[in-house]
Amino acid sequence: MLLLQADTLAAESYELQDEITLIGLLMKGGFIMIPLALLGAAAIFIFIERYLNISRASRNPDQLFEQVKAAVLEGNLQKARAICAREDNPISRMLDRGIGKLGFDMKSIEATIENAGKLEIYRLEKNLGILATISGAAPMLGFFGTVTGMISAFIAIAQQEGAVSPKMLSSGIYEAMITTAAGLFVGIIAYVGYNYLVTRIQKVIYNMELTTLEFIELLERPHVR
Repeated sequence: MLLLQADTLAAESYELQDEITLIGLLMKGGFIMIPLALLGAAAIFIFIERYLNISRASRNPDQLFEQVKAAVLEGNLQKARAICAREDNPISRMLDRGIGKLGFDMKSIEATIENAGKLEIYRLEKNLGILATISGAAPMLGFFGTVTGMISAFIAIAQQEGAVSPKMLSSGIYEAMITTAAGLFVGIIAYVGYNYLVTRIQKVIYNMELTTLEFIELLERPHVR
């Protein structure tokens, strides 16, 4: 008899462990898991899209600038602009705008390049604000889900007649805590992704500023303008 009861308990324990899968666990988080899933998908999409865009912008500008420099020194501005048009990155577009202003005073050229640089930085930072918002909003949303889940669990306990089983109490608590874990997970992904992209953008901005200085120095040569 004791052996039969032990086998029954073992079977029930095995079934319980088998039933608790990752998907099943997430489903127990309630309706808050839906917006958290959407925020997680948005964070991943924005990170991948920005990563690919910034990677294209992070190409070494030295070779591009040397080609443009040689064409400008030859006086072949059309060739220089064609070289810039062939490259699809912020530095090439800034140089193209500057070359298009040759013949004007240096202040006009510098202002044109500066405005072009601001526009390129804005393009690089596109949607990063959303990623930063997700990194802060997801944990708070998860905590909100935990609070509402705990309220529901304690309401169910209060309505329970007789002694409350430890299983009912523990299941209500762990189901409520799922949203906090999910919110923190999404928030951490968004936070790390945001800071990584910001670091990459700072490197691109540094290359943009360095190339701009070299281009201005090139134009200040008497025989260029």
